[in-house]
Amino acid sequence: MRFVKPGLVAALAIGAAIGAATAAFGQSGNTISVDVTGLRNNNGDVRCGLYNSAATFPKSGQEMMGVQASIANQQANCVFSNVAPGLYAVALFHAEKGETRMRTGFFGQPEEGYGFSRNATGTMGPPSFNAAAYNYAGGNSVWPVTITYP
Repeated sequence: MRFVKPGLVAALAIGAAIGAATAAFGQSGNTISVDVTGLRNNNGDVRCGLYNSAATFPKSGQEMMGVQASIANQQANCVFSNVAPGLYAVALFHAEKGETRMRTGFFGQPEEGYGFSRNATGTMGPPSFNAAAYNYAGGNSVWPVTITYP
């Protein structure tokens, strides 16, 4: 029977746990950049949400990852870092007055600029997750979105 040092076993267990956590939560160097064009001015910023589920898309506060991008020359770039490969969709809006949630009217129609990955559109509401989703294989990827104003 061989004996292994307890310190070595603990170090291996911690290393395996860190490796599994890194794989589950993202991979270093994997980046999705969302190039946003069509902004009507340079006021405020653009808020982008990355979603990995039809059940949560495009519900505010239920995104897998959210970022805020500054605007220059009526363009913005939302960058999601350390993203694991998978199926994802993006929803975004122009927060002209610094809002953290998109303003909507009485019937839920947007009151400010908005957009979705693949420039997907819906009828009487947002597009489906599948209409907006990309199958992201990892690495660096650029997804263009042209913003729409009501």
